[in-house]
Amino acid sequence: MALVPHDPMTRRLALSALVDRIGNGLFMTTSALFFTRSVGLSVGQVGLGLTIAGGCGVAASVPAGHAADRWSPPRLIVGLALLEAAGMLAYTRVHSMWTFLVVACLVAAAGQASVSVRNTLIAVAVPSERRASTRAYLRAVTNLGIGAGSALAAVALQVDTRTAYLVLIVVDALTFVVAAALIARLPMPPAAPGAASAHIDGARGLRALTDWPYLTMTVLNAVLTLQYGMLIVGVPLWIAGHTHAPRILVSAILVINTAMIVALQVRTTRRIDTVSAAARMAPWCGLLFSGACLIYALASGANAWVAGAVLIVGAIVQTFGEMIAAAVGWTMSYDLAQPDAPGAYQGVFSGGFAAGQMLAPLVVTVTAIHLGGIGWLILAAVFAAAGAALAPVTRWTVRTRTVSVPA
Repeated sequence: MALVPHDPMTRRLALSALVDRIGNGLFMTTSALFFTRSVGLSVGQVGLGLTIAGGCGVAASVPAGHAADRWSPPRLIVGLALLEAAGMLAYTRVHSMWTFLVVACLVAAAGQASVSVRNTLIAVAVPSERRASTRAYLRAVTNLGIGAGSALAAVALQVDTRTAYLVLIVVDALTFVVAAALIARLPMPPAAPGAASAHIDGARGLRALTDWPYLTMTVLNAVLTLQYGMLIVGVPLWIAGHTHAPRILVSAILVINTAMIVALQVRTTRRIDTVSAAARMAPWCGLLFSGACLIYALASGANAWVAGAVLIVGAIVQTFGEMIAAAVGWTMSYDLAQPDAPGAYQGVFSGGFAAGQMLAPLVVTVTAIHLGGIGWLILAAVFAAAGAALAPVTRWTVRTRTVSVPA
């Protein structure tokens, strides 16, 4: 795919995602300090509130997918973006745990619902042979936007006043409005096969919740999603409490991860655009994540220079696994969904992904951080097993499809 896609829909989606993620980067970087230093919540309250909000996001995925099968995805995305904007502005009025919890749940539910609807829009409006590459391009743009927003947020972190944090929250809310305006001008996608009767036959949408091969694939993908907890929580805590590596390495590793995804995600995805290719590559995802776990464990006890080098190598190995796993998940989620209920299936898959991300910090902390080297070994075994199991589960899913799977 070119640096600027030729397809106008992809360009519009990418620009919307870029604006949206710049705002997300602004808020993600400063939210912890805002909630603790300005609102007055404890670290434990913030963690509990965000975990509950994550559960609300998971719960919103499936209903959002059903809605996308019944109504226009672009219009739903616009409505959800405006709801997120309202939620962000509501953060400026948060002064207690309960108000924080209500607003956080609203923002998380609207955000995750928007993910399900966007994925459905790609499923019904982008040809099957371009879906994976489109998602790859959008993911690269997303990481670029988050990185830019995080860099801009450094100004507010340096000022460290309530006014500075409130300004960033308002700017983030405005990015949702701009992103919504860009989506509102998208041409309406063609109806998915069977969509007309799906308005009447709700059982077609509910079938996604009883499609056991697809659900099993979703669960295995959610297990692989636990790897996000390593970079966000596991590696920072491991560096700070179990190695002699300098703590600034945490930022360096995140920069390496972001830069690799921006530069290589599209290229990595090119050869993983069929179900058979995804099934072949799935075990490699697990092996790469497993290898990263073992490499991270080796950093304990080494001197600062050796530990730093080992951790960087581990991050590079993990990022290659992350890019392959993303492409595998996109291809499987689209090509193995029943075509008469794309929204319902994308809602299920997005919900599994969100559940994995929600549980990732807890799982990584309980294993790698609390158990040390043994914990990293446990994680390595889990990732290897999940990746290996995806291949036979994919073949099982293909055998149960009522229509031919794109070759």
